[in-house]
Amino acid sequence: MSKYIIEVKNVSKKFQDHTVLNDVSVNFQSGKIYGIIGRNGSGKTVLFKSICGFFPVTSGEIVVNNKIVGKEIDIPSDLGIIIEEPGFLPNYSGYKNLKFLSNIHRKIDDKGIYSVLKRVGLEKDAHKKVGKYSMGMRQRLGIAQSIMENQSILILDEPMNGLDKSGVEDVRTLLKELREEGKTIIIASHNSEDIRILCDEVYEMDGGILSKYIV
Repeated sequence: MSKYIIEVKNVSKKFQDHTVLNDVSVNFQSGKIYGIIGRNGSGKTVLFKSICGFFPVTSGEIVVNNKIVGKEIDIPSDLGIIIEEPGFLPNYSGYKNLKFLSNIHRKIDDKGIYSVLKRVGLEKDAHKKVGKYSMGMRQRLGIAQSIMENQSILILDEPMNGLDKSGVEDVRTLLKELREEGKTIIIASHNSEDIRILCDEVYEMDGGILSKYIV
């Protein structure tokens, strides 16, 4: 039994002749926040999608909760994910969107949905149609969806996207609380302040190569 929640072992990913991930190896433990930095197109999102099982790797392997992704499991359970802009049904309220998603696994009841909406600062807008939400409100709803079933692993690509200053502070506080609860949190951010304040370890992706970054 590994002490690591996620193990990325010598992973490469090619799309035709283009190498997007080049022999990437990294391990992630519970109770820590990890930052992945790098320019657009460097491979960060492809790494995230590979961990989630959305892209099969070309070589190497990814192990999540001691199971090999793509062999022993297709998509790891217990993941909370924000990759790219969260997509919701615009004619449904924030509450109804989460209620609809909760019917897949049936791990959370109405009280829990209202509780998580309060936790991300959307309790007053729970019954407002998502089509009327600002970008920051949709981002908060995406974060609510990623944590509402008490997921142990959070993979968050630009979680502060669209948030105003107070929203950024709220989400930073929330992520610190989730770390204290023992979650494994991996974030990609272009904001060096988010990385400096939040992350226990930071890695840089450059041309598909991942290396430890000294903050």
